[in-house]
Amino acid sequence: MDLGGRTVVVTGGTRGVGAGIARAFARAGADVVVCARRPPEVPVEGVGFASVDLRDPPAVRDFFDALPRLDVLVNNAGGSPYLPLAESDAERHARVIELNLIAPLTASLAAHRHLRRAKGAVVMIGSVSGTRPSPGTAAYGAAKAGLENLARSMAVEWAPDVRVNTLVVGMVRTERSHLHYGDEDAVAAVARTVPLGRLAEPYDVGEAAVFLASDAAAYISGASLLVHGGGERPAFLDAATANKES
Repeated sequence: MDLGGRTVVVTGGTRGVGAGIARAFARAGADVVVCARRPPEVPVEGVGFASVDLRDPPAVRDFFDALPRLDVLVNNAGGSPYLPLAESDAERHARVIELNLIAPLTASLAAHRHLRRAKGAVVMIGSVSGTRPSPGTAAYGAAKAGLENLARSMAVEWAPDVRVNTLVVGMVRTERSHLHYGDEDAVAAVARTVPLGRLAEPYDVGEAAVFLASDAAAYISGASLLVHGGGERPAFLDAATANKES
């Protein structure tokens, strides 16, 4: 898909999924800028960097106001540590919601003027955590559920000038997978729970984001595209004793 001549901003695009998204847009010919508080440890070839604290609305507005143009915004910045609800205070959970829901809203509003002029697109990076219970990351799951709903409302309010869609992403293998799943044996065991038999790679998410931003998706807005390898096998199937294959 040729995105030559288009300018793309990927928030939090310095590593992991975000870096994979930035690489995919760069391969498609776009001019790509990633923004985060700290520069990448390993720069992504052909991708620019801007230091922006996405939880600082004035700084976010200044960053987008300084851009000469913008065609695509990918709201990727987010994440959460393992944080059971009763083991922390409301203020810390609120910071997780701020990063994963309020920051994408802030960036989208700051980018709206550019996107409307360019007839552009917003791609929200959601999560399966927003569609099912998320013990240990409940605030993150709640924020991602809100993000998907925000995208649908935004798609209606900003039509026909700006398309807005969500990638609902499952488990992804990144340089930080061990923090979520454990050692290599644990990662392999987790991968076996996915119907396609593996975790996603950042490349998989990046290619899906490029599709949603491209002219091939010109009539897609307010949609949620599942990028989860088939989802999760229902636990009751393994617990039941009936209808087992011999």
